Amino acid sequence: MTSEDVFEKVRDAFVEALGVEDDEVTPGSKVFDDLGAESLDLLEIVYLLEHAFQIKIPRDGIKEASKEGIDPSEYEVDGVLTEKALAKLREVMPEVDAKEITPGLTANDIPRLFRVQTFVYLVERLLAEKGTPVEG
Repeated sequence: MTSEDVFEKVRDAFVEALGVEDDEVTPGSKVFDDLGAESLDLLEIVYLLEHAFQIKIPRDGIKEASKEGIDPSEYEVDGVLTEKALAKLREVMPEVDAKEITPGLTANDIPRLFRVQTFVYLVERLLAEKGTPVEG
């Protein structure tokens, strides 16, 4: 399987779940702002991806990844992500312009950063963990 194959299946899931045209779904499309997704739509997208790829997508996976290696007391202060947490988020979400991951961001804001490419990377990582490597 190639990265292009993964993208096509991810795009198909977004088209089916959101009723958008396939040319609207690009790697850089913002899931909420550009494609009009709502929180419940993410559940359907995750369901479709799990079935298309025979994987299990962990809930809050991006949020949990942004916490790895950070003491909980250094992750959030008064509900706002610390600079250490923001730096980790920039690392785990390279598809998002670093200028969007700014002070004042809360953990609840993380899904608003999601791009279609976020899901492509997630699927590729889960496939690799399952022993199904994705080629370039």
